[in-house]
Amino acid sequence: MKFLRFSDGGRVLCGFTDGEKVFQVESDHYLLEDPEVISEHNMGDVKILPPVSPSKVICVGLNYRDHAAELGMDIPDEPVIFLKPPTAVIGHGDAIVYPAMSSEVDHEVELAAVISERVRCVDSEEADEFIAGYTVLNDVTARDLQRRDGQWTRAKSFDTFCPIGPFIETDIRPSNLDISLELNGVLRQSSSTSNMIFTVQELVEFISEIMTLEPGDIIATGTPPGVGEMKPGDTVRATVEGVGTLENRVESSDIQ
Repeated sequence: MKFLRFSDGGRVLCGFTDGEKVFQVESDHYLLEDPEVISEHNMGDVKILPPVSPSKVICVGLNYRDHAAELGMDIPDEPVIFLKPPTAVIGHGDAIVYPAMSSEVDHEVELAAVISERVRCVDSEEADEFIAGYTVLNDVTARDLQRRDGQWTRAKSFDTFCPIGPFIETDIRPSNLDISLELNGVLRQSSSTSNMIFTVQELVEFISEIMTLEPGDIIATGTPPGVGEMKPGDTVRATVEGVGTLENRVESSDIQ
């Protein structure tokens, strides 16, 4: 089931979709076993919003074997994590704003897990019980600022630097899914989640031993090879098989 948040006439609504229709439900929760539909909308008539409003976005660096090989880096012994602020989150169709202080902004397609309920210190064997589903994420990065700072906070945290969506797919196994990204229709990233170094479940265990995970929190599971630059005017399409395609356009900042 593909859960989404959307707006119609200025109201924030929730529901699920079959691709053509949006079926509005009363509940704003994404664990919908037998939802009661209260109205239908045409997909083209609504604005898709970010599928969740997370308290935090936890990202994982270097989690694909083929990406490590591309960079000539050793496989890490444990996950390397960092945070994106919730103010960076935008939805499908929203604009990625190219900040004036950067001259090298990169795309990074990722599979993202959505946490379903509050959890702390969960074993990997039980982690699936706390995952509502999966969505697509673009870990937009100001690469020049990342190199300059020697750490990642500024480079990863600009407003609009965390597109997610369009949906939360609640019925899929993430272990062997094609993952790709197109820039202006040209394939730039392509791999499979089978190349992950740490599984989603292992990441949930590792992160939940550090911090409490809240409902709606996002765990971005790393990017495959082919990371590269975007420029104002570009259109980027990030796809995870069975989960969805997230499309955003890059625009120049009006703040100089």
